[in-house]
Amino acid sequence: MSRTYDILGKVGNEQAFRQEMRDWLAEKAPKNWRQIWQNVRDSALKAEVVKWLTERRAVGLGTPHWPKEWGGPGLPFAYQIMVYEEFSRADAPELEMFGISLFHTPATLFEHGTQAQKDKYLTGITEGTDIWCQGFSEPGAGSDLASLRTSAVLQGDHYVINGQKIWSSGAYHADYCLLLARTDANVARKHDGISYFIMDMKTPGIEVRPINQITGEAHFAEIFMDDVKIPVANLIGAEGNGWNIAQSTLSTERGLLIFGEVERLARSFQLDGQDARDNWMRDVQFRREYAALYGELQSVRLMIKKLLIELEANPDKASPTLPTYIKVTWGPFLQRYTEFLLRAEGLQTQKWQPAIPGTSHSSRLRINDFLNSYGWTIAGGSNEIMRNIISERILGLPKG
Repeated sequence: MSRTYDILGKVGNEQAFRQEMRDWLAEKAPKNWRQIWQNVRDSALKAEVVKWLTERRAVGLGTPHWPKEWGGPGLPFAYQIMVYEEFSRADAPELEMFGISLFHTPATLFEHGTQAQKDKYLTGITEGTDIWCQGFSEPGAGSDLASLRTSAVLQGDHYVINGQKIWSSGAYHADYCLLLARTDANVARKHDGISYFIMDMKTPGIEVRPINQITGEAHFAEIFMDDVKIPVANLIGAEGNGWNIAQSTLSTERGLLIFGEVERLARSFQLDGQDARDNWMRDVQFRREYAALYGELQSVRLMIKKLLIELEANPDKASPTLPTYIKVTWGPFLQRYTEFLLRAEGLQTQKWQPAIPGTSHSSRLRINDFLNSYGWTIAGGSNEIMRNIISERILGLPKG
């Protein structure tokens, strides 16, 4: 018989909080979720993810990072970190399908949205009925996002949108889109004249085309907009202030999101070493490589924990440079580690298998993880662009 859990009631006692979470996870976290998710898609996959989200909501952890004024538990930052540590430790299912919904959308609406927008859209997020995507990047306006050309022309009580977006995660299944479009092309500074909208993906004139990846997945998509009408009520903030608002959206990619990714890999890293004791760990060169990679992983974890400490102490004064260093370090490390596992474990790991949708790291599908690792040096601004930012804006070096 299932017991009643009071995880939030243990706030104030870290040991009791962790133990209550561990007990709950041991009972409620599905043990075979990877096998189930690997064989379902679309609405069936969403139903499985919502099951897990519902279990989390039952103990107040549907949105552990939301403050009380957002309808969340208002956990202290240290306890939010503990939640993600325990999810990773238990290999609990991820909620990548709702990544934009649970992080980017609320961060945007609660700082810049109207009360009507919050009332209308946040319930669908917390209940898992609505999936959100992000319409930012365009062909020719990826890392240089301010060069975007999608237009929004005001006509009476609505805007008419024309243009194209690309690399939109989950757009094929999304209900709503956080959209950046240009409302004024006659500006001296390209960062100006950009506005921020909520776009209903069922609106006439929208076409979504999945982008097939090298793994056979179609996590990303293109969005084509042909005379799409968006009500004025769906403008977030002031017209022309979209660039500044977008910084609130993108700031959610710092901290807890990357923390969860790295902690899950740290767990896999440990298991990989344990499983290899009677295999490639016997090879001295492989042991040396594994040990060197372990040191790199710990350095990334330490940088992220330093960032989390800064964010907890004073979010407005957190290092603007540390996320950039983490970005240029994490992707190449992931590439080296996944490539190492392919070499160490041999040809049998290079057999292609269906990916596990809704997850960022399979923990066992080596070839998939290796191929997916290259996206980390592109997403969120290519590492080449990030290095230019470090050299010019942080180190003060002249432009090449």
